[in-house]
Amino acid sequence: MIPLFAFLTSPLEWIVVGFIAMLLFGNRLPSAMRSLGRGVTEFKKGIEGIEDDTDASKKPEPKKIDEQVAKG
Repeated sequence: MIPLFAFLTSPLEWIVVGFIAMLLFGNRLPSAMRSLGRGVTEFKKGIEGIEDDTDASKKPEPKKIDEQVAKG
């Protein structure tokens, strides 16, 4: 299978393609990058929440003082 951009071999070709992309999509790039950053931030918050949930489920809950007094 041939890679999608296999015909772009030299750095000059990549610069030309990047310049054309900036001309076509330059006015939309800041908003796209902003929304990408927000998405990454939300993803990280979600991962932290999952890690907190798994950490809490691994730790045994401490026994209450009333249960200890009744048993012994």
